[in-house]
Amino acid sequence: MAVPATDEADVRLVDSAVRRSVVRLIPFLLLMYVIAFLDRSNVSFAKEELEIHVGISTAAYALGAGLFFVGYAVFEVPSNLIMHKVGARWWMARIMITWGIIATAFVWVNGETMFYVLRFLLGVAEAGFFPGVLLYLTYWFPEDRRAFATGLFQMGLPIANIVGGPLSGGLLELDGLGGHHGYQWLFGVEGVIAVLVGIVAIFYLTDRPAKADWMPEDEKAALERRLQADDRARASHGGRLGWAKALVNPRVLFFCLICLCIQIAVYGLTFFLPTQVAAITGRDVGFVVGLLTSLPWLCALVAIIVIPRLADRWRRHKEIGALLLTLSGLGIAVSAVAGNALLAMAALCLAAVGFVAVQPLFWTLPTRYLSGTALAAGFGLINGLGNLGGFVAPNVRVWAEETFDSSTAGLFALAGAAVVGAVLLLLTKLMARPPADEAVTTPAPERNS
Repeated sequence: MAVPATDEADVRLVDSAVRRSVVRLIPFLLLMYVIAFLDRSNVSFAKEELEIHVGISTAAYALGAGLFFVGYAVFEVPSNLIMHKVGARWWMARIMITWGIIATAFVWVNGETMFYVLRFLLGVAEAGFFPGVLLYLTYWFPEDRRAFATGLFQMGLPIANIVGGPLSGGLLELDGLGGHHGYQWLFGVEGVIAVLVGIVAIFYLTDRPAKADWMPEDEKAALERRLQADDRARASHGGRLGWAKALVNPRVLFFCLICLCIQIAVYGLTFFLPTQVAAITGRDVGFVVGLLTSLPWLCALVAIIVIPRLADRWRRHKEIGALLLTLSGLGIAVSAVAGNALLAMAALCLAAVGFVAVQPLFWTLPTRYLSGTALAAGFGLINGLGNLGGFVAPNVRVWAEETFDSSTAGLFALAGAAVVGAVLLLLTKLMARPPADEAVTTPAPERNS
Protein backbone atom coordinates (compact mmCIF):
# COMPACT_ATOMS: atom_id res chain seq x y z
CA MET A 1 0.00 0.00 0.00
CA ALA A 2 1.17 3.54 -0.58
CA VAL A 3 1.99 6.06 2.10
CA PRO A 4 1.77 9.83 1.80
CA ALA A 5 4.63 11.42 -0.09
CA THR A 6 7.33 12.97 2.08
CA ASP A 7 9.78 15.74 1.30
CA GLU A 8 12.87 15.04 -0.74
CA ALA A 9 15.24 15.23 2.23
CA ASP A 10 13.25 12.59 4.11
CA VAL A 11 13.27 10.32 1.07
CA ARG A 12 17.04 10.58 0.82
CA LEU A 13 17.44 9.81 4.53
CA VAL A 14 15.21 6.73 4.27
CA ASP A 15 17.11 5.53 1.19
CA SER A 16 20.40 5.89 3.05
CA ALA A 17 19.01 4.13 6.13
CA VAL A 18 17.73 1.23 4.00
CA ARG A 19 21.11 0.84 2.26
CA ARG A 20 22.88 0.92 5.61
CA SER A 21 20.49 -1.70 7.02
CA VAL A 22 21.05 -3.97 4.02
CA VAL A 23 24.83 -3.83 4.45
CA ARG A 24 24.71 -4.32 8.21
CA LEU A 25 21.96 -6.92 8.65
CA ILE A 26 21.34 -8.93 5.48
CA PRO A 27 24.76 -10.69 5.24
CA PHE A 28 24.52 -11.96 8.82
CA LEU A 29 20.87 -13.00 8.48
CA LEU A 30 21.87 -14.72 5.25
CA LEU A 31 24.62 -16.63 7.07
CA MET A 32 22.13 -17.73 9.72
CA TYR A 33 19.69 -18.95 7.07
CA VAL A 34 22.40 -20.87 5.24
CA ILE A 35 23.35 -22.67 8.44
CA ALA A 36 19.69 -23.32 9.31
CA PHE A 37 18.98 -24.89 5.95
CA LEU A 38 22.17 -26.96 6.08
CA ASP A 39 21.21 -28.40 9.45
CA ARG A 40 17.67 -29.30 8.39
CA SER A 41 18.52 -30.74 4.96
CA ASN A 42 22.00 -32.29 5.39
CA VAL A 43 20.18 -35.49 6.27
CA SER A 44 19.62 -35.91 2.50
CA PHE A 45 23.36 -36.48 2.07
CA ALA A 46 23.52 -38.85 5.03
CA LYS A 47 20.59 -40.96 3.79
CA GLU A 48 22.59 -43.87 2.38
CA GLU A 49 25.12 -43.97 5.26
CA LEU A 50 22.30 -43.92 7.82
CA GLU A 51 20.76 -46.89 6.02
CA ILE A 52 24.05 -48.81 5.99
CA HIS A 53 25.43 -48.00 9.45
CA VAL A 54 22.27 -47.33 11.51
CA GLY A 55 19.70 -49.46 9.67
CA ILE A 56 17.27 -46.65 8.78
CA SER A 57 15.04 -47.74 5.88
CA THR A 58 13.83 -45.48 3.07
CA ALA A 59 10.35 -45.26 4.62
CA ALA A 60 11.82 -44.47 8.06
CA TYR A 61 14.07 -41.84 6.49
CA ALA A 62 11.09 -40.18 4.81
CA LEU A 63 9.13 -40.16 8.08
CA GLY A 64 12.08 -38.82 10.07
CA ALA A 65 12.89 -36.17 7.48
CA GLY A 66 9.30 -34.98 7.71
CA LEU A 67 9.01 -35.08 11.52
CA PHE A 68 11.24 -32.00 11.66
CA PHE A 69 8.36 -30.01 10.23
CA VAL A 70 5.83 -31.30 12.75
CA GLY A 71 7.84 -29.92 15.66
CA TYR A 72 8.54 -26.83 13.59
CA ALA A 73 4.84 -26.17 12.89
CA VAL A 74 3.65 -26.70 16.46
CA PHE A 75 6.03 -24.12 17.95
CA GLU A 76 6.14 -21.51 15.15
CA VAL A 77 3.45 -19.16 16.45
CA PRO A 78 4.51 -19.11 20.13
CA SER A 79 8.13 -18.61 19.08
CA ASN A 80 7.27 -15.62 16.89
CA LEU A 81 5.09 -14.03 19.56
CA ILE A 82 7.91 -14.40 22.09
CA MET A 83 10.36 -12.79 19.66
CA HIS A 84 7.98 -9.88 19.06
CA LYS A 85 7.90 -9.34 22.83
CA VAL A 86 11.52 -9.93 23.92
CA GLY A 87 13.35 -8.79 20.76
CA ALA A 88 15.08 -10.49 17.87
CA ARG A 89 18.66 -10.44 19.12
CA TRP A 90 18.34 -12.78 22.10
CA TRP A 91 15.60 -14.95 20.64
CA MET A 92 17.34 -15.67 17.34
CA ALA A 93 20.56 -16.40 19.19
CA ARG A 94 18.66 -18.85 21.42
CA ILE A 95 17.18 -20.55 18.38
CA MET A 96 20.56 -21.02 16.70
CA ILE A 97 22.39 -22.28 19.76
CA THR A 98 19.74 -24.86 20.67
CA TRP A 99 19.33 -26.15 17.12
CA GLY A 100 23.12 -26.40 16.78
CA ILE A 101 23.33 -28.55 19.90
CA ILE A 102 20.56 -30.87 18.68
CA ALA A 103 22.04 -31.03 15.16
CA THR A 104 25.34 -32.14 16.67
CA ALA A 105 23.55 -34.88 18.62
CA PHE A 106 22.86 -36.71 15.33
CA VAL A 107 26.47 -37.90 15.61
CA TRP A 108 25.21 -40.46 18.15
CA VAL A 109 21.98 -41.57 16.41
CA ASN A 110 21.66 -45.33 16.95
CA GLY A 111 18.35 -46.32 15.37
CA GLU A 112 15.05 -45.23 13.92
CA THR A 113 13.51 -44.13 17.24
CA MET A 114 16.39 -41.82 18.11
CA PHE A 115 16.38 -40.52 14.53
CA TYR A 116 12.67 -39.65 14.83
CA VAL A 117 13.11 -37.95 18.22
CA LEU A 118 16.08 -35.84 17.13
CA ARG A 119 14.40 -34.74 13.90
CA PHE A 120 11.32 -33.66 15.86
CA LEU A 121 13.42 -31.81 18.46
CA LEU A 122 15.44 -30.11 15.73
CA GLY A 123 12.18 -28.72 14.37
CA VAL A 124 11.12 -27.53 17.84
CA ALA A 125 14.48 -25.80 18.33
CA GLU A 126 14.46 -24.06 14.94
CA ALA A 127 10.77 -23.07 15.12
CA GLY A 128 10.34 -19.36 14.65
CA PHE A 129 13.62 -18.63 12.91
CA PHE A 130 12.37 -18.07 9.35
CA PRO A 131 9.12 -16.24 10.20
CA GLY A 132 11.07 -14.43 12.90
CA VAL A 133 13.44 -13.04 10.29
CA LEU A 134 10.51 -12.09 8.04
CA LEU A 135 8.99 -10.22 10.98
CA TYR A 136 12.37 -8.68 11.78
CA LEU A 137 12.62 -7.33 8.22
CA THR A 138 9.33 -5.47 8.70
CA TYR A 139 11.04 -3.58 11.55
CA TRP A 140 13.73 -2.31 9.18
CA PHE A 141 12.44 -2.14 5.60
CA PRO A 142 9.47 -0.13 4.22
CA GLU A 143 6.91 -2.05 2.24
CA ASP A 144 8.12 -0.89 -1.17
CA ARG A 145 11.58 -2.31 -0.39
CA ARG A 146 10.52 -5.44 1.43
CA ALA A 147 10.40 -7.93 -1.44
CA PHE A 148 13.92 -6.86 -2.40
CA ALA A 149 15.18 -7.24 1.19
CA THR A 150 13.34 -10.55 1.61
CA GLY A 151 14.81 -11.77 -1.67
CA LEU A 152 18.32 -10.94 -0.48
CA PHE A 153 17.68 -12.88 2.74
CA GLN A 154 16.18 -15.83 0.88
CA MET A 155 19.32 -16.09 -1.20
CA GLY A 156 20.24 -18.27 1.77
CA LEU A 157 18.22 -21.16 0.30
CA PRO A 158 20.22 -21.51 -2.93
CA ILE A 159 23.48 -20.51 -1.23
CA ALA A 160 22.96 -23.20 1.41
CA ASN A 161 22.57 -25.77 -1.32
CA ILE A 162 25.45 -24.42 -3.40
CA VAL A 163 27.78 -24.50 -0.39
CA GLY A 164 26.07 -27.41 1.31
CA GLY A 165 26.43 -29.83 -1.61
CA PRO A 166 30.24 -29.82 -1.80
CA LEU A 167 30.62 -29.29 1.97
CA SER A 168 28.29 -32.13 2.97
CA GLY A 169 29.63 -34.42 0.25
CA GLY A 170 33.20 -33.62 1.28
CA LEU A 171 32.50 -34.27 4.97
CA LEU A 172 31.02 -37.66 4.07
CA GLU A 173 34.33 -38.54 2.42
CA LEU A 174 36.06 -38.15 5.82
CA ASP A 175 34.59 -41.58 6.59
CA GLY A 176 36.96 -43.47 8.87
CA LEU A 177 38.94 -40.40 9.99
CA GLY A 178 39.39 -40.52 13.75
CA GLY A 179 37.32 -43.69 13.85
CA HIS A 180 34.12 -41.85 12.87
CA HIS A 181 31.72 -42.40 9.99
CA GLY A 182 31.26 -39.75 7.33
CA TYR A 183 27.73 -38.88 8.49
CA GLN A 184 29.11 -38.21 11.99
CA TRP A 185 31.59 -35.68 10.61
CA LEU A 186 28.75 -34.15 8.60
CA PHE A 187 26.38 -33.62 11.54
CA GLY A 188 29.11 -32.71 14.03
CA VAL A 189 30.85 -30.00 12.02
CA GLU A 190 27.69 -28.34 10.71
CA GLY A 191 26.03 -28.41 14.16
CA VAL A 192 28.99 -26.77 15.91
CA ILE A 193 29.02 -23.98 13.31
CA ALA A 194 25.41 -23.13 14.24
CA VAL A 195 26.28 -22.86 17.94
CA LEU A 196 29.21 -20.52 17.24
CA VAL A 197 27.19 -18.22 14.95
CA GLY A 198 24.37 -18.15 17.54
CA ILE A 199 26.80 -16.82 20.15
CA VAL A 200 27.98 -14.10 17.74
CA ALA A 201 24.34 -13.10 17.07
CA ILE A 202 23.95 -11.96 20.69
CA PHE A 203 26.52 -9.23 20.13
CA TYR A 204 25.85 -8.40 16.47
CA LEU A 205 22.10 -8.08 15.87
CA THR A 206 20.08 -4.95 16.77
CA ASP A 207 16.41 -5.21 17.67
CA ARG A 208 15.04 -2.09 15.95
CA PRO A 209 16.28 1.06 14.16
CA ALA A 210 15.87 3.19 17.31
CA LYS A 211 18.57 1.07 19.00
CA ALA A 212 21.02 1.10 16.08
CA ASP A 213 24.17 2.90 17.25
CA TRP A 214 25.60 2.27 13.77
CA MET A 215 22.96 4.50 12.09
CA PRO A 216 22.90 8.35 12.23
CA GLU A 217 20.08 9.85 14.29
CA ASP A 218 18.43 11.67 11.37
CA GLU A 219 18.32 8.45 9.33
CA LYS A 220 16.87 6.50 12.25
CA ALA A 221 14.12 9.09 12.73
CA ALA A 222 13.23 9.19 9.02
CA LEU A 223 13.13 5.39 8.76
CA GLU A 224 10.94 5.08 11.86
CA ARG A 225 8.52 7.68 10.44
CA ARG A 226 8.25 5.78 7.19
CA LEU A 227 7.70 2.42 8.89
CA GLN A 228 5.05 3.95 11.14
CA ALA A 229 3.32 5.39 8.05
CA ASP A 230 3.25 1.91 6.52
CA ASP A 231 1.72 0.54 9.71
CA ARG A 232 -0.96 3.26 9.81
CA ALA A 233 -1.83 2.56 6.17
CA ARG A 234 -2.33 -1.15 6.96
CA ALA A 235 -4.49 -0.32 9.98
CA SER A 236 -6.68 2.03 7.90
CA HIS A 237 -7.43 -0.85 5.51
CA GLY A 238 -8.42 -3.34 8.20
CA GLY A 239 -4.91 -4.58 8.92
CA ARG A 240 -5.20 -4.18 12.69
CA LEU A 241 -6.13 -7.59 14.03
CA GLY A 242 -5.34 -9.24 17.33
CA TRP A 243 -2.97 -12.17 17.12
CA ALA A 244 -5.68 -14.69 18.03
CA LYS A 245 -8.04 -13.48 15.29
CA ALA A 246 -5.17 -13.56 12.80
CA LEU A 247 -4.86 -17.32 13.37
CA VAL A 248 -8.40 -17.95 12.08
CA ASN A 249 -8.48 -15.19 9.48
CA PRO A 250 -9.53 -16.64 6.07
CA ARG A 251 -6.78 -14.75 4.26
CA VAL A 252 -4.12 -16.12 6.58
CA LEU A 253 -5.41 -19.67 6.17
CA PHE A 254 -5.45 -19.24 2.38
CA PHE A 255 -1.82 -18.10 2.52
CA CYS A 256 -1.06 -21.22 4.58
CA LEU A 257 -2.40 -23.39 1.76
CA ILE A 258 -0.30 -21.60 -0.87
CA CYS A 259 2.79 -21.91 1.30
CA LEU A 260 2.09 -25.63 1.75
CA CYS A 261 2.09 -26.15 -2.03
CA ILE A 262 5.36 -24.24 -2.42
CA GLN A 263 7.10 -26.19 0.32
CA ILE A 264 5.90 -29.55 -1.01
CA ALA A 265 7.75 -28.73 -4.23
CA VAL A 266 10.83 -27.46 -2.37
CA TYR A 267 11.34 -30.32 0.06
CA GLY A 268 10.06 -33.09 -2.14
CA LEU A 269 12.97 -32.31 -4.42
CA THR A 270 15.55 -31.18 -1.84
CA PHE A 271 15.43 -34.29 0.36
CA PHE A 272 16.06 -36.56 -2.64
CA LEU A 273 18.15 -34.32 -4.90
CA PRO A 274 21.56 -35.91 -4.16
CA THR A 275 20.28 -39.42 -4.85
CA GLN A 276 18.37 -38.21 -7.94
CA VAL A 277 21.50 -36.52 -9.34
CA ALA A 278 23.52 -39.63 -8.51
CA ALA A 279 21.02 -41.75 -10.48
CA ILE A 280 21.10 -39.31 -13.42
CA THR A 281 24.91 -39.30 -13.59
CA GLY A 282 25.59 -42.89 -12.53
CA ARG A 283 27.85 -41.80 -9.63
CA ASP A 284 27.83 -42.46 -5.89
CA VAL A 285 26.82 -39.61 -3.56
CA GLY A 286 29.99 -37.73 -2.67
CA PHE A 287 31.93 -34.61 -3.54
CA VAL A 288 31.29 -34.73 -7.32
CA VAL A 289 27.56 -35.30 -6.89
CA GLY A 290 27.60 -32.52 -4.30
CA LEU A 291 29.06 -30.17 -6.90
CA LEU A 292 26.45 -31.18 -9.46
CA THR A 293 23.58 -30.66 -7.02
CA SER A 294 24.74 -27.07 -6.64
CA LEU A 295 23.95 -26.27 -10.30
CA PRO A 296 20.15 -25.86 -9.86
CA TRP A 297 20.79 -23.65 -6.84
CA LEU A 298 23.24 -21.46 -8.76
CA CYS A 299 20.49 -20.78 -11.29
CA ALA A 300 18.04 -20.09 -8.46
CA LEU A 301 20.51 -17.68 -6.85
CA VAL A 302 20.61 -15.53 -10.00
CA ALA A 303 16.81 -15.61 -10.23
CA ILE A 304 16.23 -14.58 -6.62
CA ILE A 305 18.55 -11.58 -7.03
CA VAL A 306 16.79 -10.32 -10.16
CA ILE A 307 13.11 -11.32 -10.01
CA PRO A 308 11.97 -9.81 -6.65
CA ARG A 309 13.35 -6.43 -7.67
CA LEU A 310 11.42 -6.57 -10.94
CA ALA A 311 8.27 -7.61 -9.08
CA ASP A 312 8.66 -4.63 -6.72
CA ARG A 313 9.08 -2.31 -9.71
CA TRP A 314 6.14 -3.73 -11.70
CA ARG A 315 3.96 -4.48 -8.63
CA ARG A 316 2.97 -7.84 -10.13
CA HIS A 317 3.94 -10.16 -7.29
CA LYS A 318 0.99 -12.54 -7.71
CA GLU A 319 1.23 -12.92 -11.48
CA ILE A 320 5.00 -13.38 -11.57
CA GLY A 321 4.79 -15.77 -8.62
CA ALA A 322 2.17 -17.91 -10.36
CA LEU A 323 4.32 -18.07 -13.50
CA LEU A 324 7.34 -19.14 -11.44
CA LEU A 325 5.43 -21.95 -9.71
CA THR A 326 4.09 -23.18 -13.04
CA LEU A 327 7.62 -23.31 -14.45
CA SER A 328 8.75 -25.13 -11.32
CA GLY A 329 6.08 -27.80 -11.79
CA LEU A 330 7.08 -28.17 -15.43
CA GLY A 331 10.74 -28.58 -14.46
CA ILE A 332 9.98 -31.24 -11.85
CA ALA A 333 7.81 -33.18 -14.31
CA VAL A 334 10.39 -33.04 -17.12
CA SER A 335 13.16 -34.19 -14.75
CA ALA A 336 11.11 -37.34 -14.14
CA VAL A 337 10.96 -38.36 -17.81
CA ALA A 338 14.05 -36.74 -19.36
CA GLY A 339 15.90 -39.14 -21.60
CA ASN A 340 19.39 -37.80 -20.97
CA ALA A 341 21.38 -36.31 -18.11
CA LEU A 342 21.74 -32.83 -19.65
CA LEU A 343 17.98 -32.37 -20.12
CA ALA A 344 17.27 -33.75 -16.65
CA MET A 345 19.73 -31.33 -15.02
CA ALA A 346 18.29 -28.40 -17.02
CA ALA A 347 14.80 -29.37 -15.81
CA LEU A 348 16.00 -29.47 -12.20
CA CYS A 349 17.50 -26.00 -12.68
CA LEU A 350 14.15 -24.70 -13.95
CA ALA A 351 12.35 -26.28 -10.99
CA ALA A 352 14.72 -24.68 -8.48
CA VAL A 353 14.44 -21.25 -10.13
CA GLY A 354 10.65 -21.42 -9.84
CA PHE A 355 10.18 -22.54 -6.26
CA VAL A 356 13.04 -20.42 -4.88
CA ALA A 357 12.29 -17.11 -6.64
CA VAL A 358 8.56 -17.28 -5.86
CA GLN A 359 9.10 -17.20 -2.10
CA PRO A 360 10.12 -13.55 -1.49
CA LEU A 361 7.22 -12.50 -3.74
CA PHE A 362 4.78 -14.63 -1.77
CA TRP A 363 5.93 -13.32 1.61
CA THR A 364 5.13 -9.71 0.71
CA LEU A 365 1.42 -10.57 0.54
CA PRO A 366 0.65 -11.13 4.27
CA THR A 367 2.32 -7.81 5.17
CA ARG A 368 -0.37 -6.01 3.16
CA TYR A 369 -3.07 -7.14 5.56
CA LEU A 370 -1.44 -7.63 8.98
CA SER A 371 0.71 -5.71 11.43
CA GLY A 372 2.05 -5.94 15.00
CA THR A 373 1.32 -9.12 16.93
CA ALA A 374 -1.13 -10.20 14.21
CA LEU A 375 1.72 -10.16 11.70
CA ALA A 376 3.95 -12.07 14.12
CA ALA A 377 1.27 -14.72 14.65
CA GLY A 378 0.30 -14.78 10.97
CA PHE A 379 3.87 -15.27 9.79
CA GLY A 380 4.31 -18.04 12.32
CA LEU A 381 1.13 -19.86 11.32
CA ILE A 382 1.69 -19.49 7.56
CA ASN A 383 5.27 -20.69 7.76
CA GLY A 384 4.49 -23.40 10.31
CA LEU A 385 1.56 -24.96 8.47
CA GLY A 386 3.16 -24.29 5.10
CA ASN A 387 6.32 -26.06 6.11
CA LEU A 388 4.33 -29.15 6.90
CA GLY A 389 4.98 -29.57 3.21
CA GLY A 390 8.36 -30.78 4.37
CA PHE A 391 6.55 -33.60 6.18
CA VAL A 392 4.04 -34.27 3.43
CA ALA A 393 6.44 -34.16 0.46
CA PRO A 394 8.89 -37.01 1.17
CA ASN A 395 6.13 -39.29 2.42
CA VAL A 396 3.84 -38.54 -0.54
CA ARG A 397 6.74 -39.06 -2.91
CA VAL A 398 7.58 -42.46 -1.41
CA TRP A 399 3.87 -43.42 -1.26
CA ALA A 400 3.31 -42.50 -4.93
CA GLU A 401 6.38 -44.43 -6.07
CA GLU A 402 5.40 -47.53 -4.11
CA THR A 403 1.68 -47.35 -4.96
CA PHE A 404 2.17 -46.94 -8.70
CA ASP A 405 5.37 -48.98 -8.77
CA SER A 406 7.03 -46.12 -10.65
CA SER A 407 10.09 -44.03 -9.82
CA THR A 408 8.52 -41.06 -11.65
CA ALA A 409 5.12 -41.03 -9.91
CA GLY A 410 6.45 -39.17 -6.87
CA LEU A 411 7.94 -36.40 -9.00
CA PHE A 412 4.65 -35.97 -10.88
CA ALA A 413 2.88 -35.57 -7.52
CA LEU A 414 5.32 -32.80 -6.56
CA ALA A 415 4.84 -31.10 -9.93
CA GLY A 416 1.09 -31.14 -9.39
CA ALA A 417 1.47 -29.43 -6.01
CA ALA A 418 3.48 -26.61 -7.63
CA VAL A 419 0.80 -26.04 -10.29
CA VAL A 420 -1.97 -26.02 -7.67
CA GLY A 421 0.03 -23.39 -5.77
CA ALA A 422 0.22 -21.26 -8.92
CA VAL A 423 -3.56 -21.37 -9.34
CA LEU A 424 -4.15 -20.48 -5.69
CA LEU A 425 -1.72 -17.57 -5.95
CA LEU A 426 -3.76 -16.13 -8.80
CA LEU A 427 -6.96 -16.65 -6.81
CA THR A 428 -5.73 -14.23 -4.13
CA LYS A 429 -7.01 -11.56 -6.53
CA LEU A 430 -10.52 -12.60 -5.46
CA MET A 431 -9.87 -11.51 -1.88
CA ALA A 432 -11.21 -8.20 -0.61
CA ARG A 433 -9.43 -5.31 -2.29
CA PRO A 434 -5.76 -5.53 -1.31
CA PRO A 435 -4.65 -2.06 -0.27
CA ALA A 436 -1.34 -2.34 -2.10
CA ASP A 437 -2.96 -2.87 -5.48
CA GLU A 438 -6.37 -1.19 -5.65
CA ALA A 439 -6.68 1.09 -2.63
CA VAL A 440 -3.85 3.43 -3.51
CA THR A 441 -4.91 7.05 -3.31
CA THR A 442 -1.54 8.73 -3.03
CA PRO A 443 1.56 7.60 -4.88
CA ALA A 444 4.42 6.18 -2.85
CA PRO A 445 7.59 8.29 -2.77
CA GLU A 446 10.07 7.36 -5.46
CA ARG A 447 13.21 5.65 -4.26
CA ASN A 448 16.69 5.69 -5.59
CA SER A 449 18.12 2.28 -6.45
